[in-house]
Amino acid sequence: MCRKKIICLICARGGSKGIKNKNIKKFNRKPLIQWTFDIAKKIKKFDRIILSSDSKKIIDIAKKNNIDVPFIRPKHLSKDKSKEIDAWKHALNYLKKINQYPDILVVLPATAPLRKVKHIEFAIKKFIKDKSDALISIKESENNPYFNMVELKKNNFLKIVIDKKRFFVRQAAPKVYSMSTICFVLSSNFILKTKNIFDGNVTAAIYDKKYSIDIDDEYDFELAEFLFSKKK
Repeated sequence: MCRKKIICLICARGGSKGIKNKNIKKFNRKPLIQWTFDIAKKIKKFDRIILSSDSKKIIDIAKKNNIDVPFIRPKHLSKDKSKEIDAWKHALNYLKKINQYPDILVVLPATAPLRKVKHIEFAIKKFIKDKSDALISIKESENNPYFNMVELKKNNFLKIVIDKKRFFVRQAAPKVYSMSTICFVLSSNFILKTKNIFDGNVTAAIYDKKYSIDIDDEYDFELAEFLFSKKK
């Protein structure tokens, strides 16, 4: 079997609404982004590790950690409403131009400092075995749209999210999962031709919630710090 070329892409833009300068905020005495750099460098399956960012401060931290920064992410791909998949496409198109195009792209967001090397290695192995277009990391969801999730309408009245197939006992509702940011393992060819990863064959790696914290706001940050200190 021919060995697959695997490139790790770390995505971290400068702007953040939930926490100002989130990716460089100190998490256990190190910038949050550095935890992702550290874990990526421990994974021997990666042929190359690159950063996609628009932030000079993040880029400087990357270079100090010997992470490749072959390009600066364009501003139109670095806004609050920019789609992450477009940043992936940008990186892949760059790699294609310099003849570094990978078979597999492993994306490591900067917001999951509690993940472990074994989680990422397992996801890569499972992706190759499954022969899927994409693999995402997931965790058991605390809420279930079939049972207890509501939305607020314009008139401020509540509406159940799923009405026709609603269940009145939690145990009877279908089990659902939330996506996490431990990793995304992707077919490069598939990503370049799709607009949505769920248009393809998607599999998943399920991880415990205690490793799957995705830092989006101050509550997430404090919870991650608590879990990290407890783990120590």
